[in-house]
Amino acid sequence: MRRESSPILNGLPSPGGRLLTLTLMSRSDDGEVAERTAVPVRLPWAGLLALATAAFVDVVTDLAPAGLLRGMSASLGVPEGRIGILVSGYAAASALGAIPLTALLRGLPRRRVLCAVLAGFAVADAMTAASPSYVVIFGCRVVAGAFGGVLWAMLAPAAARIAPGEHRGRAVAIVLAGITAALALGVPAAAALASPLGWRAVFGLLAGLAAIAAAWVWGAVPGMPGEASAGRLPLSGVLSRPGVRGVLAVTLLLLSGHEALYTYLAPFARRAGIGEAALVLFVFGLSTLGGVMPVAILADRHLRATLLGVLALFAAVFLTLGCAARFAGAFYAAVVCWGAAFGAAPTLIQVALIEAAGPARGEVATAMQTAVYNVGIAAGAFGGGLALDHGGAGTLPWVALPLVSAAFVTVAAARGGG
Repeated sequence: MRRESSPILNGLPSPGGRLLTLTLMSRSDDGEVAERTAVPVRLPWAGLLALATAAFVDVVTDLAPAGLLRGMSASLGVPEGRIGILVSGYAAASALGAIPLTALLRGLPRRRVLCAVLAGFAVADAMTAASPSYVVIFGCRVVAGAFGGVLWAMLAPAAARIAPGEHRGRAVAIVLAGITAALALGVPAAAALASPLGWRAVFGLLAGLAAIAAAWVWGAVPGMPGEASAGRLPLSGVLSRPGVRGVLAVTLLLLSGHEALYTYLAPFARRAGIGEAALVLFVFGLSTLGGVMPVAILADRHLRATLLGVLALFAAVFLTLGCAARFAGAFYAAVVCWGAAFGAAPTLIQVALIEAAGPARGEVATAMQTAVYNVGIAAGAFGGGLALDHGGAGTLPWVALPLVSAAFVTVAAARGGG
């Protein structure tokens, strides 16, 4: 009696949610089917944490000058405002470079591109640490920003490709937790280290961390082929896939609403009688950690419903801040909920985008999202600034609320289950 065996991957998590079972099914000549051994398949934690470290490097490299203004200004002999432009230059290069560079590189093996980008970060940060020239440093920031645009287009799709399909959302959440760690811990740590070590040492440490991340990615992330030219959709084809434009619209609306108030949180807090703006920012950053774990669990099973819940929480936060910000308890409760919602949102919209575009085309779609993300930041900051100048800080929640409400309506009106 001859038997044939074939593996079947059952998407059943273990009680810890980390294992799938690979069951070997045996079929005899007379049609009898029998189960054989079950082999546990784990989430690729080493690879996912390597990708999360890459995200951490990118965000801290992006935002570090904001915490190093005084030291960089004094050392380079330029006003603090010009140091702030280093952040703007990075963001602009990321937004402008994400789509064309991702399209140019999408046929190459993905692990090699990831490692090359991280090596580019290491070089750019090392040159920033060593250069006495503001112009050279600005050039390094533009180059690093272009690398950042490519990196962000690759991270979540890479997580989705190396993880078991039933745990795609959890894998993306683990990688994007690098953003939360950077906001809550990395950027404050960079500012704190600048005092005893100097700002150049901070960028030197970032260069070393980027090199470590590159080596870690090479050793821990499986090789992944690029997108074959035969099956490659043009950019317009990716954009026309059902759901992609909707997710991009939600990204634009959410980031515009968020930044309209977050950018000017300090003057809004002062108007509400909260004098310690640094404490408010710390509470917000710490609260983002609270949104990571729940969304890692829910994104795989109830993506749409969870996204609707998070957007509803954003709306409730801005409504509370608009009506009751002068009550300290209500103010801080709203900031905590806001931070948790913002910690959850990137994973949800990223997973939704990958589901809409398909994992194989996720990088191009994410490159589009990177550009939209940065446009949303710029639009929100600009609109909030106009509102602050003409109506005062009290108008800011009322600018943010319609935008996140429109994002909620966009998701609610979309087809598909939760």
